[in-house]
Amino acid sequence: MGADRISQAPAVSRRALTLPNVLSVIRLAGVPLFLWAIVRAHDGLAVLVLVLSGMTDYADGKIARTFAMESRLGQFLDPIADRLYILTTLVGLAWRDMIPLWLVLVLLTRELVMTVMLLYLRSRGQVGLPVHFVGKAATFNLLYAFPLLLLAHRTDWVGSLARPIGWGFAWWGIVLYWFAAVLYAVQAHFVLSRRRVATP
Repeated sequence: MGADRISQAPAVSRRALTLPNVLSVIRLAGVPLFLWAIVRAHDGLAVLVLVLSGMTDYADGKIARTFAMESRLGQFLDPIADRLYILTTLVGLAWRDMIPLWLVLVLLTRELVMTVMLLYLRSRGQVGLPVHFVGKAATFNLLYAFPLLLLAHRTDWVGSLARPIGWGFAWWGIVLYWFAAVLYAVQAHFVLSRRRVATP
């Protein structure tokens, strides 16, 4: 997270119509479908939407980096889609008593911490922070965990297999999610310190 790393970050464009952005919009469009499916107990459809969401999340980032299609719109849409899927999944699974309340509180508290941090940065003239790979790893773990936790409530061998794997991904996701918040806080401190030094 040093100055060299920030200064060497790839330039982003203002283009809106790119393949990664289209994939992000498709992911966003799947959020209400997923919430409806999980609340109405259409578990097969809910799992399918989550799996497709994870695939498109990986694909849009990979395409953007490989073909230099990173854009400001993409940087805005991608974390919003991630958070919406995490929040709607928490709501849906908690609504159906498939996950404990503490898991919901732990993840929602982290989101609250990040929201306060980003609002503070905005008040200081800094709009957002570059996405850290630890944060993306945490998101991937959680998005892998949720469909498995949904399948874990089956009474057959699928549920028995999905339960330990799902909770494994969930625990890694929780730890990395909070670790990423700490890294973002350190990064925010560095960015604000550099802005103060650069201000005449």
